[in-house]
Amino acid sequence: MEKNALRSLLNSFQKGNISLDDALARLRDLPFSDIGFARIDHHRSLRKGVPEVIFCQGKTPAQVVTIARAQVERDETVFGTRAEIAVIDAVRAALPAAEVNEIARCFWIKSAHWKSRADVKGTIVIATAGTADMPVAEEARCTVELLGHPCKALYDVGVAGIHRLFACKEDLEKAGVVIAVAGMEGALPSVIAGLVRCPVIGVPTSVGYGSHLGGMVPLFAMLNSCASGLTVVNIDNGFGAGYAAAAMNAPASA
Repeated sequence: MEKNALRSLLNSFQKGNISLDDALARLRDLPFSDIGFARIDHHRSLRKGVPEVIFCQGKTPAQVVTIARAQVERDETVFGTRAEIAVIDAVRAALPAAEVNEIARCFWIKSAHWKSRADVKGTIVIATAGTADMPVAEEARCTVELLGHPCKALYDVGVAGIHRLFACKEDLEKAGVVIAVAGMEGALPSVIAGLVRCPVIGVPTSVGYGSHLGGMVPLFAMLNSCASGLTVVNIDNGFGAGYAAAAMNAPASA
């Protein structure tokens, strides 16, 4: 249950619009519901400010639909990542309100209580070295936007044509956080971290030739960067980067 939904429920009970039994029925599955193959954490939004996210990889379409439906029934925002086409098709059929980003392999359903945030430090800018890095960047963008933060994407601004990055210097300088997504040698996050004062999150991708080692080379390059203010998430982890960026971009009291 999301914080605004709980507040609305308690206000309704206080005003006498619903009975005590009805209120208890709404709260009966807190902190989690056990559906056999999964235990859905309905308390996560109250603790973290964000509902539980469905990691779809390895789950059947039916399992994903069951989890998503349980969240919808409890007025929670639904967000699924790493969803293959079969999963997306099943979700669309079962839950027509679902929105989808096929490049990111994500789907979501915003609850009636979802709101964009007005108390953030700035826009989160996502920059990719190349077009091939877009799936990871789009996963990050979907995450950032569903968490209510303003976001701007800068695609194909890698160091192979570094003048393209410098043309975006104003956007980078105004950012609250920058997510830099790169495969190959993974140089982009270091360059950006040397230009801006805000936190920079490097995301290595598994895009590259054989000696690239499936993302290990850009991962090590980013971890060994001499640029200050750069932190790094795991290979292809757009969701982790987006989540961390939203935490950095929110005020300390949020």
